[in-house]
Amino acid sequence: QVQFVESGGGLVQPGGSLELSCAASRMISSVFSSQSMGWYRQTPGKEREFVARIDGNRMTDYAESVKGRFTVSRDNGKKKVYLQLNSLKPEDTAVYYCNTVPVNRAWGQGTQVTVSS
Repeated sequence: QVQFVESGGGLVQPGGSLELSCAASRMISSVFSSQSMGWYRQTPGKEREFVARIDGNRMTDYAESVKGRFTVSRDNGKKKVYLQLNSLKPEDTAVYYCNTVPVNRAWGQGTQVTVSS
């Protein structure tokens, strides 16, 4: 069964940066390369929301709230997806997850991003 392992979260001050990584273990490389992958985030009491996606042709799409600040990328050889977070705001605080687009795999444990002074 495919597992997503997210990492790279942490505590950062407003205006700071982080890079998140997501490893797609047990996914066949050819499947991963053509699969649209996305980043999502969730805060307590709220539904998980879409943040960014990158398709097999490396076309990208972002939620309006992160456009111009976050950048999604992928390394098909390593079966990894990345999310560069810049100009972080307190409202970016959340647990960040990766999954397919549309979502059709089990969720990983996520990685906590906390933006606070």
